[in-house]
Amino acid sequence: MLVNIMKKHSIFTGLLALVLMMGLTLHAAEESSPKSDLQALVMKIQGKLQEGVMEESAYESELKEFDGLIEKYKDQKTGDVAQISLMKAMLYIEVFKNMDKALPLLESVEKNFPETDQGKMMTNIIPQVKRQMEVQKRQAHLQPGKEWPDFEAKDLSGKPLSVGKFKGKVVLVDFWATWCGPCVAELPNVKKAYAEYHDAGFEIIGVSLDNKREALDEFLKKNKMPWPQTFDGKGWENEIAGQYGIQSIPATFLIGPDGKIIARDLRGPALEKAVAAALKK
Repeated sequence: MLVNIMKKHSIFTGLLALVLMMGLTLHAAEESSPKSDLQALVMKIQGKLQEGVMEESAYESELKEFDGLIEKYKDQKTGDVAQISLMKAMLYIEVFKNMDKALPLLESVEKNFPETDQGKMMTNIIPQVKRQMEVQKRQAHLQPGKEWPDFEAKDLSGKPLSVGKFKGKVVLVDFWATWCGPCVAELPNVKKAYAEYHDAGFEIIGVSLDNKREALDEFLKKNKMPWPQTFDGKGWENEIAGQYGIQSIPATFLIGPDGKIIARDLRGPALEKAVAAALKK
């Protein structure tokens, strides 16, 4: 998820709001200017978004118009002109989900408009986008059929813990936390699957995103969760979660005896069904 400062420039959450923030009037301008030209383009895009059009190919003419405006005002180093490139970048980020095309635009704003508000914002936005790109790359390797990229950690008693430790078994890696409502709501299904199939070769590794060890220990005891857990007390900065690009929990990965991902984010009866099928292979 992008930082709040980026949300202020979110096309997906409302281009008209951004037009107002930019200080553009909603009336036709008498003369052409970066503001008025961008306003007209923004209104075209807003119309398509309201119709549910989200594919990049459907915005070919608007993207070319962005390029035309960038060329037209290339000699003006103002915030109004910087906003043109920033808006195009936000279109790629918020609507097309294409960070690779957005990044050069953001870098151009930082380089060419360093004294503008838009240029100064890049100090925060560009690192966020780069981190998001890294997350996308990591997530692309965490799909069913892919080899599980294992981690090395220690469980709560200090013993080594990894998926490889349970080689030949079906393993569920569960990213969760005691303060996560959906995680707690899903726990009965996880416990049921474990009770039913543990003796047949089903294991669970919990990766806790909690901050306090005491709260985790108390929860595990109260809810009778016998499978191993790893915990570093860093919450959302958990190192293993960062390794896999985890941005929301619960996040689960079911890994087969061959070390390949069978499925991810199974919920309810789907988990038990998948485990049963994996153990029969």
